[in-house]
Amino acid sequence: MKKTILLMAVLITVFSCKKDTNTSETATATKEDVQVFLDEYTESFTKLYYDSALAEWDANTRIVAGDTTNAYNVQKANEALAKFTGSTDVIEKTRKFLESKDDLEIVQVRQLNTILYAAANNPETVSDLVKQRITAENAQNEALFGYDFKVNGTSVTTGDIDKVLRESNDEAERLTNWEASKEVGKGLKGGLENLRKLRNETVGALGYDDYFSYQVSSYGMSRQEMRDEMNKMVKEVWPLYRELHTWARHELAKKFDADVPKYLPAHWLPNRWGQDWSSLVNVEGLDIDGVLADKDPEWIVKEGENFYKSIGFDALPASFYEKSSMYPLAADAPYKKNNHASAWHMDLENDLRCLMSVEPNADYYETIHHELGHIYYYQAYTNPNVPPLLREGANRGYHEAIGSLLGFAAMQKPFLAGKGLVDADTKIDETQNLLKEALSNIVFLPFSAGVMTEFENALYAENLPKDQFNKKWWELAKKYQGMVPPTDRGEEFCDAASKTHINNDAAQYYDYAVSYILLFQFHDHISKNILKQDPHATNYYGSKEVGTFLRGVLETGANNDWRELLKESVGSEMSAKPMLEYFEPLMKYLKEQNKGRTYTLSETL
Repeated sequence: MKKTILLMAVLITVFSCKKDTNTSETATATKEDVQVFLDEYTESFTKLYYDSALAEWDANTRIVAGDTTNAYNVQKANEALAKFTGSTDVIEKTRKFLESKDDLEIVQVRQLNTILYAAANNPETVSDLVKQRITAENAQNEALFGYDFKVNGTSVTTGDIDKVLRESNDEAERLTNWEASKEVGKGLKGGLENLRKLRNETVGALGYDDYFSYQVSSYGMSRQEMRDEMNKMVKEVWPLYRELHTWARHELAKKFDADVPKYLPAHWLPNRWGQDWSSLVNVEGLDIDGVLADKDPEWIVKEGENFYKSIGFDALPASFYEKSSMYPLAADAPYKKNNHASAWHMDLENDLRCLMSVEPNADYYETIHHELGHIYYYQAYTNPNVPPLLREGANRGYHEAIGSLLGFAAMQKPFLAGKGLVDADTKIDETQNLLKEALSNIVFLPFSAGVMTEFENALYAENLPKDQFNKKWWELAKKYQGMVPPTDRGEEFCDAASKTHINNDAAQYYDYAVSYILLFQFHDHISKNILKQDPHATNYYGSKEVGTFLRGVLETGANNDWRELLKESVGSEMSAKPMLEYFEPLMKYLKEQNKGRTYTLSETL
């Protein structure tokens, strides 16, 4: 998961006492003038950013019902950062310097654009709105992460609910747990409506049409261009998704001894949002849960680190293990924590942390490789050639692509066999393995590029009325996923808000869709051009050449255009072609399985 940059303030006086750095009488700015400004801004920003990250870390790792200490600290730190980044002085100077951008170094221009982009999220001209938004976001997070999920009156974790949805054959039990997972949305609906207003109004002060358009602009794209790109992705995978949907309807109907439904009932699927169906298939010979069950959770983490070290990356700093929150809380712990896995670059330097609840199973084995992908991305671009203001991914999707790529690679049979987790001589059903991968990777795109992207576009750009939030969510789920709720879900619910990102990583979920496309582009290049291996059966472990390639992608951070970096690294623009080629062998199998069956999704989206 992404740890998004928050925005704050203090040290405005550093700039207000230097009004003569770039006055209106100055025709053009020199590189030296700009560098002085950038150095001073960076010094102030990094301190405030770290203060914010520390407050947010505490708020996510120690949630105590009724204790307002964390909320106060987050509010104070975030207001300080917001005040600084959105200051009128900073905005005016940055705009003035950008008038001379043709005379500046490209890295200076990139930093100035980054400063202006950050300012738009917190402009001083609407400081009261910014304060209200910070308060509202903090309250929304507390309500989300502090929520007490209950099944039949007994408190449960989201992990408990997920386990039922993955494993239970009892339809009534599944329904009870699925409905319990959505209860959190009721109390978040009003807060989401308020956040929509506050987010739109704050970025509107610097000329953005809405918050969705603001977030998309970081890709150098308009709102419509991003929507078009996302719909193109879904249309490209739609023929295969349609086959998977038809197969799943029939398989699940057999499982629950029911008539084949026209659309998939949401509680039948092994994921709260229907975004991953991979646990519908168990590939004999690749099930590593039994092997991992006796391992210590720390062993899982160390295995992830050992992989990165094997391809040439450095060991994690000792502080990573000292400061991270990696494992589940004790059952009797007097507080809760956010269990959603995430990686944090606390100070844009060397304070690297993970927030997780690692358990010894296959899901976390993959997840640790994913999250450490973020950590090593942070570590790679924390170098003298990348200024702190550009220490982020080439675009937001790159960060997720790298994490997902390494998680994906860590679950292929040659990799697992090399680690002794499966028997190298074990014969596996390659078709079933490909099916399992498709039920994760292909199934995800209609949700991410379709449902999530279109819902947040409607929410922010089209000002979707509050009394249509749930209606819109399920309209999109039906259109893109072919999924429907178990029963009518009225507007007393807000099922979209049960998804963490809707609340605290807003208007950015297309990042994940982009990442899945990039994942297969990178994997295709690595397997064919570096390892010379079948993309379906690779082993990255120990390949220094793979490490060299990855480091070349990672170490430049946001110091370059993401499109140019992609062309330089894999030789093509963003394309779903490698993903479709990877899963091409599966189409013949699914068409055979679905012969004579009725398709309920249209041939084209």
